[in-house]
Amino acid sequence: MSGSPESTALVLNRLRRAQGQLAGVITMIEQGRSCKDVVTQLAAVSKALDRAGFKIVASGLRDCIAGEAGAEQLTEDELEKLFLSLA
Repeated sequence: MSGSPESTALVLNRLRRAQGQLAGVITMIEQGRSCKDVVTQLAAVSKALDRAGFKIVASGLRDCIAGEAGAEQLTEDELEKLFLSLA
C-alpha cells in the first residue's frame, strides 16, 4: 500500500482492531453465545474492515490526484470499481 505513514498506521490499526474482534466472534461461537451477540460483534468486524478499505481507496485516490512519484496511476473506471467493491 502506498500512502503516507499516517494513513498506513490508521489502516493497520483498523485491521488489527478487526482481527481482535474476529477472534472474539470465534470465541463467542465456541462458547455458544447468543445469536444476537455474535451478529452484533460480526457487524462490528465488518464495519472495521469496510473503514480500512475506504481509507486505502481514499489514500490511493489522493496519491493519484497529487501525482505522487511511484503511485499507481488508476483510471476513473478502476477507481470506481474499487469503491464499488466495498459497497
